[in-house]
Amino acid sequence: MSRFKDAVRRVLYPAYEHRVVKRLPADRIPQHIGVMLDGNRRWARAVGMDTAQGYQAGADNIFPLLEWCEEVGVKVVTLWLLSNDNLTSRPADQLTGLLAIIEGAVESLASTGRWRIHPVGALDLLPPETAEKLKAAEEATREVDGIIVNVAIGYGGRREITDAVRAMLHKAASEGRTIEEVAEILDVDHIAEHLYTKGQPDPDLVIRTSGEQRLGGFLLWQSAHSEFYFCEALWPDFRRVDFLRAIRAYAERERRFGA
Repeated sequence: MSRFKDAVRRVLYPAYEHRVVKRLPADRIPQHIGVMLDGNRRWARAVGMDTAQGYQAGADNIFPLLEWCEEVGVKVVTLWLLSNDNLTSRPADQLTGLLAIIEGAVESLASTGRWRIHPVGALDLLPPETAEKLKAAEEATREVDGIIVNVAIGYGGRREITDAVRAMLHKAASEGRTIEEVAEILDVDHIAEHLYTKGQPDPDLVIRTSGEQRLGGFLLWQSAHSEFYFCEALWPDFRRVDFLRAIRAYAERERRFGA
């Protein structure tokens, strides 16, 4: 019976996906999507693989995701690959393997010449060799005219806001301003100018896989007016049809932007 269902899906899903794509309104496509790639370890346990194989399966699913984003016209994608909390909470051997997988994934994305890689996160918390590889991928794709791919590694929303305020204060000090002067003129735009994603539109849509319904610190500042879509699929199982359903759900919503 399972094989029969799989065969039916293989026949019906492409037609269903094609119909969904055709019916997506061009003026209601999110320009910036944030994706929390959650569920790699649970997927590995479910299929009898080790943790590293789960992370590799998740990394392998990034390339298709970016192709789907290109297909519908998304301009910016932010991928949360590793939080700053993970850097201290994961066993050392597991973290070393995960960082190697992330480095390989980022280098592979950069080598295509299709997407502009932009690391976001506290790179100073990463091993120097990892930070250097991320910077090299960014430099190699700086002139690429494609989707901007923010790879959030060593990332935490609270840390980002703290870094933004710190950078703003350093800039003010270099200009000879006092704390009182800064406090007098401070507004949200001053902080936004120093975020990791400065110059980019805020995410219209944030997708989290694995059934978890929480942000966990992802894009805390930028997602104030974002729409959220929570998907039951574990990240390595996230398919084109799941992506299109998320885009369709977004297109059907009436955005209020906090009103």
